[in-house]
Parts: sequence; structure tokens; C-alpha cells
Amino acid sequence: MMELRTENLVVGYDKHPLIKNVNLRVKSGEVLTLIGPNGAGKSTILKTITKQLKILGGAVYIGDTSMSNMRDSEIARTLSMVMTERLQTELLSGRDVVASGRYPYTGKFGILSEDDWAKVDEAIALVHAQDVQDQDFRKMSDGQRQRLMLARAICQDTDILLLDEPTSYLDMGFKLDILANIRMLARDRNLAIIMSLHELDLAQKVSDTIACVKGDHIDRIGTPEEIFAGTYVQELYGVSDTSFDPVTGEVFLNPSRGTPEVFVIGGGGSGIAVYNRLQRQSIPFVAGILQENDMEYQTARALATEVIFQKAFYPLEESQIADAKKWIDQCESCICTLDPEKFGPLNEANRQLMEYAKEKQKLEVRK
Repeated sequence: MMELRTENLVVGYDKHPLIKNVNLRVKSGEVLTLIGPNGAGKSTILKTITKQLKILGGAVYIGDTSMSNMRDSEIARTLSMVMTERLQTELLSGRDVVASGRYPYTGKFGILSEDDWAKVDEAIALVHAQDVQDQDFRKMSDGQRQRLMLARAICQDTDILLLDEPTSYLDMGFKLDILANIRMLARDRNLAIIMSLHELDLAQKVSDTIACVKGDHIDRIGTPEEIFAGTYVQELYGVSDTSFDPVTGEVFLNPSRGTPEVFVIGGGGSGIAVYNRLQRQSIPFVAGILQENDMEYQTARALATEVIFQKAFYPLEESQIADAKKWIDQCESCICTLDPEKFGPLNEANRQLMEYAKEKQKLEVRK
């Protein structure tokens, strides 16, 4: 089993330390992801590990061997990387670029054997890039280039893979495909993978371990479930606790404050589209009555001026229904996103609110 670890690593630029005491560890079959605000130093850590930047203190180990005691050719056969910098090519096809990943194994003339080319073709097929492999690399889209750069790292045939923001500038399809490949490489190829990501929802899904870069140190390391518990991530990025839902990874814009104009009767996810529309139109609203474990509760909490809610698995109190009716009285209209023909016995309170809004001639039903 291969392992990469850092011990009290100090990273920075021009002899000026940026982050100190970086202690990371990743083993074969695992994905370690660095997260943190822009400029926190995630790329600096990765560039230091790959020797693009000079180590300012501490050490990086591959297995029991310090990388400072390893030749570059030896490192190239153990560690591959995909960084954010654009690769400058001249008249090279996608397949040519991928083939450069085999150079650590060729002689001084850089001639690839049949076995080398077989590994190149296998890597291209693995990332589903056969359709662009013969095109000019410079003329490809960002997603196509990123896919081929991953293939280049794969055919380098190393035990450790480092990726700096591998999903930057990619559309949804490419993002999902790249991350599925990364997860496959850890699981099926038993690679140890370290990467940085900005997309927190994707980091939750693909990572075994997450390291949070904050200020001049690694602030916290843990599983996605540990890191995304409570309001820690919001504090890490300096946003309000209602701006991000750590369960779904959803990000919310600041709501429109002021006197509510609309009361929304929702639940079970039916009201989310209406909440988002009202927020875009800068229309303050009240949402209710929701249980705290309802899938749309966090969205309502983030975007609504007021949320009438009950604790999960607790009986509804009459005072909550009375509060909701008062808000309906104050609002200009009431939108019910629930099907009036499908109210169940556990949703009797919202049925009452719908009937009350109807009596007040304020009801708009949206199925």
C-alpha cells in the first residue's frame, strides 16, 4: 500500500511562509480534498508537494522515503499531477499530449514502445476521449483538454495522483465525468489522490477525507460528515449560517427583507421553486407550516422573512396555526404549493391555512 504524507510542511513563495505545520496523509484507495477560500493556499500546498515550489520547512514522504532524497525520475514514476496551468503545446494532438505521460519510462530519445502506446490508448478510453484524441490540443474546449490531461496522468502509471481544481471551467457533464473517473481511480486502480476543489457539494460526494485551509494553517481535517456538520463550513468561508446548506451543498443568495407580501404554504419540496422565484423578484415572504426535518426547511429558512415551523416529530401547537393566520392577514396573497386534494391527516394544519386564505380571498393554488 502506497502512502503520501507531509510532516510539519511549511509552504510559501520567495522564502515567505504562507501556511505552516501542514500535516496531511493519504493512502492507496483514498481521496483527500483540500477546501478553503480563494487565496487560502490550496494550490501552494499542491505545488510544494510536487516540487514546483521549494519546501520552506518540514518534509514530504512517499512511503518511508523523503521526497528530498528521491531523484526526479523516481518521483515521476510514483507521482503524477494535473494542475490548473494551461499546457503550452505546438502542433500536438490530444493523443500526443497524453503520450507525454509515458516519457518517464522511455530512454533519452523519448521513443514509446508498443506497450507504452497501449497504455496511452487505454487511458484515453478510460476518460472517454477517443472522439477528440486526434484533434489539435490547443483548439479543444476546457473540458476536453482537462479530460486528456487526466488521461495523461493515468498513463503515467503512478501510485499517487495530485489534481489542482480539476473541475474548474467545466460544465456539469464534464464535472461529473471527471469526478466519477477520480473516484474510479481510487477505488479500482487503488491510487492515492490529493486534490483541491471549490465545489463543496462535489467535495462531499467524492472525498474520503477533507482538509480545510484557513489562514496560515490547516484548520480541520475529517470525513465529509464531520466537516460539514453544523455551521463550520459557513464560518470557514465567512458567510452567514443560512447562506449554505451543509446537507445538500446548496448556496442561497441574501433574501429580500421588509414587510412580507406573500404567505407560502408548502412542504415536501413543493415550495422551493416558489421561494426561489420570490427571492429573484425581491418579494419578501413568509413560509409555513414546515417541520424542521422537511426537505425545504433550510431553503425557507435562508430565503423567507419568517418561517412558521414545528419541531420534527412534535405535535403542532394551536399557537403556531394562529401565528400563521396572522401572517396571512398581513400578506397581500397566499400561495399554496400543495395539491388541495392530497392533504393527509398529518398535514391538517396546512389544509386549515389554505381554507383560511381562501375565505380571505387571498389564495392562489399551484400544483
